[in-house]
Amino acid sequence: MIQKIIKKLPIHSRWRLAFKTTPLIFGIIVIKFIVHYFGYEFLTLNSLFTAIISANIFLIGFLISGTLVDHKESEKLPSDLASSIETMADEGFIIYKNKKSQEVKKYLQKLLELNQSLVKWFYKKERTENIMRQLHSFNDDFLAFESQTQANFIVRLKQEQNAIRKMVHRIDTVRDTSFLGTGYAIVEIMASLLILGFVFININPFYESVFFVSFVSFILIYMIYFIKDLDNPFGYYDEDNLVEEVSLKPIKDSQKRIEFYFEELKKETQ
Repeated sequence: MIQKIIKKLPIHSRWRLAFKTTPLIFGIIVIKFIVHYFGYEFLTLNSLFTAIISANIFLIGFLISGTLVDHKESEKLPSDLASSIETMADEGFIIYKNKKSQEVKKYLQKLLELNQSLVKWFYKKERTENIMRQLHSFNDDFLAFESQTQANFIVRLKQEQNAIRKMVHRIDTVRDTSFLGTGYAIVEIMASLLILGFVFININPFYESVFFVSFVSFILIYMIYFIKDLDNPFGYYDEDNLVEEVSLKPIKDSQKRIEFYFEELKKETQ
């Protein structure tokens, strides 16, 4: 519910995660005031707290380094998908120019439908099985092209088909697999215990205590949210995901270019 409200607010995407974290910080500050008012601050500040903070920051850095590797790799996948689809469209158009093949029109229509299905698939409005079925159906087109072009053209088409299949499997794995779930668990446990400790710690004057508990809580909670959202760079379908996802612009742009090819082909056949 909070995520839906935040997404509708007229704020830059870089601040949405901070707005998501802020209500929790206010709640922790309220608890701190209650604990202070009733005199339940029985802990004292010592070097163990700084050691726990350092250990937690180390684990957070480890998780960020792991998720960033997947995120950087994922940034290239939509553009690679678009390139492979456009290459297949180019090969089909070359066959038409050379042999005036009537099968090319059906082939380009299927490529256009595949591109549209991929966009829906990223939003989980299309099943992976359907994408694989569409890719498999191109085998019939390749058979039809065998008598109309050289063998190396068919080989290139099969290579691009295989590349698309690999990228779809890779994207499906990235968005459905969480990086080191046990690592998230220990970071969440340590962060919770650390925040709880700051709530019950006795620091004078009191306003310094409020500052430290709010500052440390904000950093820890923000980073946990950030890592979880960063772990899925294809979370277009997830309303709780407030971190910017990998851009789908290359695939949407390739759809326009394939439509242009299709219109050009229809003009020539008229």
